Amino acid sequence: MNLTQSIKEHAYHLGFSLVGVTTCDPLPHAHVFEAWLAYGRHGEMTYLNTPRSLVCRARPDEILPECHSVLVLGARYPASRPLTAKGKNELLPRGRIASYAWGRDYHELLAARLKSIVQFIEEQVGHSIPNRFYTDTGPILERELAQRAGLGWIGKNTCLISPDNGSYFLLAEILLGIELEPDQPFTTDRCGTCRRCITSCPTGCILPDRTLDARRCISYLTIELKGGIPAELRPLMDGWVFGCDVCQQVCPWNRFASSEVDPAYDAPMIRSYPYLLDELALTAIKFNQIYKHSPIRRTKRRGFLRNIAVALGNLSSPEVVSPLAQVLASDPEPLVRAHAAWALGRIGDTTARQALGNAAGDENDPMVRLEIENSLAKHGQGIITHGERL
Repeated sequence: MNLTQSIKEHAYHLGFSLVGVTTCDPLPHAHVFEAWLAYGRHGEMTYLNTPRSLVCRARPDEILPECHSVLVLGARYPASRPLTAKGKNELLPRGRIASYAWGRDYHELLAARLKSIVQFIEEQVGHSIPNRFYTDTGPILERELAQRAGLGWIGKNTCLISPDNGSYFLLAEILLGIELEPDQPFTTDRCGTCRRCITSCPTGCILPDRTLDARRCISYLTIELKGGIPAELRPLMDGWVFGCDVCQQVCPWNRFASSEVDPAYDAPMIRSYPYLLDELALTAIKFNQIYKHSPIRRTKRRGFLRNIAVALGNLSSPEVVSPLAQVLASDPEPLVRAHAAWALGRIGDTTARQALGNAAGDENDPMVRLEIENSLAKHGQGIITHGERL
């Protein structure tokens, strides 16, 4: 067994389902990424648009000048599954979380494996080697590298799709200062005429050129966006509170994919369909305790509860009015209060409107106050001031 095959076998042993090798040659489609940035479709992810980032994404050897090979790996996480009723508690309002976030934070899990692979390679060659590894953490066009390493093709939903394993993959890369035998690129486009991902996207964020407008993507809105979610997109988010799997759920290649997943993701660490009212009541301490090792911690409590409030508003159920009213009256985060106000306005029954009116006179934050005004105006009401009450 040669060195390249030994490395691949070790990676499979660690739990990776996809393993391929490519060169450090410049990436021919870097201009697509640059055009995407020029259109502003990256939203507030300004870290993508720095001069250093652009250079490195086009040329991996700018990251590691000694680079000769790139080892590209994929860890398969569970496919989204439907919620099944199991008892009376299932009648409680539930949210939806993208399935990659059901387990431990992949940054923590995969980084340890990548270190293990580097150590294995150095043991095989008998000396240290220049290296740099990433798992969604550095300036690298990982899907193009994965396609060039023969792992699959980039689908219309912008995900890397493996013909045998579908698209539920976390990708990782190791830049290496040694020559390995490269794999043949995956050159076939197997999406054909299928447009299910494009037509099924709730917010219409998937574009015909195999890119997406992040500013409309539910994953971006619930994770990367730090401020208020645009009001026109909130009703389209349904119950998604962290990420979104719709474009993968409808993909035929996932229907026929192997059901084998990375062992580390066999047992979910959190509820894949969380009880929304439980999450709405989380204190900062409790949030940090529950999500300390979860990707969800990236949103911080204020971002997560913002998403929870939107999901509750989309339920339009009278039973959630009282908890939302309590949040509007007392939550320390203006971002959370603002989206609770929107949710109450979306529900719009008498109790919800009364809660908005009660909060209006005491609210000083301009963002929250505007949400209250808009919610009341939607129902033909204005804000009642303290003086008017008297």
